[in-house]
Amino acid sequence: MKRFAQAVMLKNDPEIIRRYEDYHAHIWPEVLEGTIACGVKRVFIYRFGTLLFMFMEAGDDFDMERDMPKYMANPKAAEWDRLMRTFQEPLPGAPQGSTWVEMKEVYAMDLTDPAATEKLRKSVK
Repeated sequence: MKRFAQAVMLKNDPEIIRRYEDYHAHIWPEVLEGTIACGVKRVFIYRFGTLLFMFMEAGDDFDMERDMPKYMANPKAAEWDRLMRTFQEPLPGAPQGSTWVEMKEVYAMDLTDPAATEKLRKSVK
C-alpha cells in the first residue's frame, strides 16, 4: 500500500470553512466513484484553523501522475474539484497555480506489518 500526504490552505473566512466542511459531510457520489476509479483506497482530511492535511492510501501499483486523471474523467468529480478550489489557497512557498502540495514523509511506524513489528519489539528490549 502506498501512502500520500498533501496540504493546502482554506481561505480565512468562517463561512468558507463551514461550507467546505458541509460539502465534505455530504460528498457527491461521483466524487467517491472517481476516487475509487483512480485506485485510491482510503482518504482522510484533517483541518487545523485554515490548514488542511490529506492522507491517502492506494495500491502498490498506483502512480499519481498516471492514475489521478482517471478521477477527473468523471465530469461531476471534475466539477467538485473546481468548486473545492474556490475555497482553497496555496500554502506559502507552494508552486504557482498549485492547490494541494505533496508532503515528504519523515517518519513512519507501521505495526500492521508483522516483520516490522517483530523488528521494533527486538529493538526496544
